[in-house]
Amino acid sequence: MLANKMKTLILGVAAALALSACSTPCDSPGGLCAPISSVASPPEPERTRLPDRPPEPPPEEAQVFAVAMPPGTTGDEGPPPAAGKTVRVGLMLPLRSETLGQAADALRAGFMAAWERDKAGFEVSVIETGDAPDEVLPAYQAALGANDIVVGPLARSAVTALAASPLVTKPTIALNRPEGREDAALPPNMLSIGLSIEDEARQVAEWAAGDYPGGEALILSGGNAWQRRIASAFAAHWQQLGHMAKTLEMSTTNGYLSDAELVALRARLASEPVELLFAALDADQARQLRTALNAPPLGDIPLYGTSSLNPGRTNLLEGGELDGVRLLDLPWQVQRDSSTVMSYPRPEPRDEVRLSADMERLYALGIDAFRVAREIALKPGQPVTLDGVTGQLTIEFGNGPARFRRVEPTAVYRNGVPVPLPAPGTQP
Repeated sequence: MLANKMKTLILGVAAALALSACSTPCDSPGGLCAPISSVASPPEPERTRLPDRPPEPPPEEAQVFAVAMPPGTTGDEGPPPAAGKTVRVGLMLPLRSETLGQAADALRAGFMAAWERDKAGFEVSVIETGDAPDEVLPAYQAALGANDIVVGPLARSAVTALAASPLVTKPTIALNRPEGREDAALPPNMLSIGLSIEDEARQVAEWAAGDYPGGEALILSGGNAWQRRIASAFAAHWQQLGHMAKTLEMSTTNGYLSDAELVALRARLASEPVELLFAALDADQARQLRTALNAPPLGDIPLYGTSSLNPGRTNLLEGGELDGVRLLDLPWQVQRDSSTVMSYPRPEPRDEVRLSADMERLYALGIDAFRVAREIALKPGQPVTLDGVTGQLTIEFGNGPARFRRVEPTAVYRNGVPVPLPAPGTQP
């Protein structure tokens, strides 16, 4: 039993490194989410079981997985391609990877659920690879000859290698960001739609700046790499917006913040007050922080964060320590009763073990990956806006450099549950 647990931990850390642009930092204790159904949420839609890993297919064989759709749902995102024309989509995923296989499986299940809903005129081939660039690049080159659009790769190193190669001659939707600068130039036929914790942090900075114009922020983080990335992205954007910020990296032991440093933080905030706090932490650490600062006036300091503060249904938070904390997350996680989210089935976990928040988010990314590919095929060269299950998506593809933006909904903890906030300019 202990050996199995250690193997699972090692694989999880390796997957986090390979998926290091994802908005779901897999190396955070307990994942990234919390219970997310609002008090008034309707019954959850019918679930679909993640398909078991199929045997390796012949190189160009299409795989079709039946996915049970919620009753009464039909494709409504526009007409299919012109009569007689079938758009061939190659979904290239590291299903043979020991570290990324589970993530790829979740993403594939979401992609196939979206294809099942709107499959008229589209044919999908699943291309299994490992995660190493020297395996992915030849597989991608072969996929170009059999498909009109390629979706993938997933591993960040493979995306980086593909972006630097001369191979991208057909529309390609990468599922991660290339290594290096987030705004690194991509080939004209390549669009990156990966989830990004840095993007989330920048969006939180804009949100908080609107709430507290001219305010000073104290940015708190642990020592994990993903926490430092969130803190750095928030700090840089906060300062670009003309605000002052201080950063404090706190020590952790077994994933928990130092009690002594929390006491020192109380004293510091009492003598050097700030308008708001940004927590580049996981949910348990944020709960520790709120408990330590609970007494007035420190308990009144607004606390903002990213989806890392939402550990999902696999790790329910008891009590209301996080009530009032503001965060961003995917509609799939915090707007479960929206018409778009309810149009797609929930993944059914294997062995009665609920999927982690990380896997839930990758399943949602799979849904939007098919929808983006479909829109690009139906509206070549035209700008696209999409009410996605990973956010409001804005896409420009086919006229010069591709552009992609994802705006995630805001939420606040109430009674231990993240509840979506009204969009700006709408009535609550």
